[in-house]
Amino acid sequence: MHYGLDIGGTKIALALFDDSMACVERWQIPTPVADYGQFLDEVCAQIERADELAQQHSGVTVQPAEVSKGSVGIALPGVILSDGTVLSSNVPCLNGRTVAQELTVRLGRPVALGNDCRCFALSEVLLGAGVGFERVLGVILGTGLGGGVCISQKLILGAHCLAGEFGHIGLPASVIIKHQLPLFECGCGLTGCAETYVSGTGLGRLYQHFGGTADTYVWLADYRSGKAEAISTFDAYMDALGSVLAGQILSLDPDCLVFGGGISEVKEIIAALPDATARHLFASAKLPEFRVAEFGAASGVRGAALLGKALSEDYLADALSVEMGPEELQRRLHG
Repeated sequence: MHYGLDIGGTKIALALFDDSMACVERWQIPTPVADYGQFLDEVCAQIERADELAQQHSGVTVQPAEVSKGSVGIALPGVILSDGTVLSSNVPCLNGRTVAQELTVRLGRPVALGNDCRCFALSEVLLGAGVGFERVLGVILGTGLGGGVCISQKLILGAHCLAGEFGHIGLPASVIIKHQLPLFECGCGLTGCAETYVSGTGLGRLYQHFGGTADTYVWLADYRSGKAEAISTFDAYMDALGSVLAGQILSLDPDCLVFGGGISEVKEIIAALPDATARHLFASAKLPEFRVAEFGAASGVRGAALLGKALSEDYLADALSVEMGPEELQRRLHG
């Protein structure tokens, strides 16, 4: 069995997958965000529960010590540095911690740790909407903005595990000037990051700027009812998002863009994306395929399980003596 955990700011989604990556169990618990010890204890307790469920699904009665330990993969929001240190604003107790290494020791098995957006991309390129494409960019349009790059079905982390952090590239000045947008401060410490404009939170922020209520759900209802300020917000939002995607296309030249997150469920936005993106490309540039994620919100937990599976299948050394940070994970994923 392969276990996936998708750590969010409010809840942890957990799932068990068989060797064909079919989900056999799924549940969720609140996320301990303030106390690191409590976080580790809770994760270990859930892995113990997963072991018990895995035994039940195996249909074999054995003593607890004989239970085959499933692989463990964890997806979480934030940056995982090349030394395994985590930086996460959504789960502050993880900041500065080497989560994968500490869980590896406590669980007695290798633990793969990945950014939630990268896990989403890996899930979709191996099993979902990105299947059959050579270069896939997964894009999460949710509370934040980020993604993952996969080439030849391999997740690309980059020299310092920063590949896919395009949410923190500055929004082009041409878009800001055209729509007379303010410069928003980002939680990363920078100003004018794309995430502050084109994430779900950013969309609400834009609506407030144009005179509406700072709530994305209210914006959608107002847009569908034809309110002028909601339409102005849509025009600015699509221009901003199109410019961000065009920059990624010019940098990576992907075959396919796969979209996930709450904003990807707004049909009007997805339908307008190709034209909005093309306006920021030169005439002969070819657009990639635009697709919505096949697994939706489940892609993060499935991608985490895939990371754990990839790690465990090539992991024959003593799990207690090897640090399993992102660099080691990248080496194993690339073979």
